Amino acid sequence: MGDGGSFRKILVVAELKGDAIHPVTLELLGKGREIVEHIGGEVCSVVFGCNVNKTKASELIEYGADKVFLFNDPVFSGLNTMVYAHNLVKLCKEEKPDIVLLGATCFGRSLGPRVAAALKTGLTADCIDLRMDEKGELIQIRPAFVGNILAHIKTRTKPVMSTVRYKVMRARDRDKGRSGLIVEKNAEAPPYGSIRLVGGAIPKKLNIADAEIIVSGGRGLGSPEGFRLLEELASLLGGVVGSSRPPVDDGWIRKEHQVGYSGSIVKPRLYFACGISGSPQHLFGMKDAETIVAINSDPSAPIFRVADYGIVGDLYQVIPLLIKEIKARRGIKC
Repeated sequence: MGDGGSFRKILVVAELKGDAIHPVTLELLGKGREIVEHIGGEVCSVVFGCNVNKTKASELIEYGADKVFLFNDPVFSGLNTMVYAHNLVKLCKEEKPDIVLLGATCFGRSLGPRVAAALKTGLTADCIDLRMDEKGELIQIRPAFVGNILAHIKTRTKPVMSTVRYKVMRARDRDKGRSGLIVEKNAEAPPYGSIRLVGGAIPKKLNIADAEIIVSGGRGLGSPEGFRLLEELASLLGGVVGSSRPPVDDGWIRKEHQVGYSGSIVKPRLYFACGISGSPQHLFGMKDAETIVAINSDPSAPIFRVADYGIVGDLYQVIPLLIKEIKARRGIKC
């Protein structure tokens, strides 16, 4: 598929989160525009839904799409990945995009492999960056070997398909004056049957990627009990608890709290790094926080190089003082 050589058409698969467009879609549109400005071509998007209207399609144009394929049909009323895959495969065969981008969300991770298999092409999952080389070919960058290295991957087949992590790219500012083409498409039910949805999972309480305040702990906590202290501070600040990789590996805290290459990428307003030395694996996941506060007993810890505020000291002495001061200012009895 595609014309070979330089890429000319990028297709971003939009994801709806309730009635809103998932922010990862807007980030992918921004990356798509960056690529076509480098090599030429157009950025297209496709949105599937039941009762999804042209307003949503127009929003995708305002964030960078030149053309939006709109599938509005009751067939998408359930979370049936087979229906989405069937219609996306059909669209790709008609439009022959050179690159297909999806968010590395539950939706994208389920949909992407099915579409790639049907199109007989490769899929690079969980990318943290996309770059063009000197030949105009796409280089897909993702963590490998549990985040210890970054693999640079080039796909020889077309379309090149990638799922990309949320919050690793930057969405462009919305341009309400931007124009583009909306193409309404007819949906089809797959001829090979479908999956019947028998129930929904209880959503996880923690969504660390969207947190505005994160209090993270590392191996410097010394034991899993140390996270109780961080939970108290996070609760007072209206934030959530995060972690570097070692405590997760040691079973001190669940994987969903992990920040870094092999965890979540976060961009909170305030990030506390407590007892975290600052390995490249962890720094990548939190370096774009607006304000970083590091607490570590080692003055030479790499975390201090990215911190806006650094406190050299025993976290078991420093954090209780912070908690005490916050309570005092709020009139909370200790």
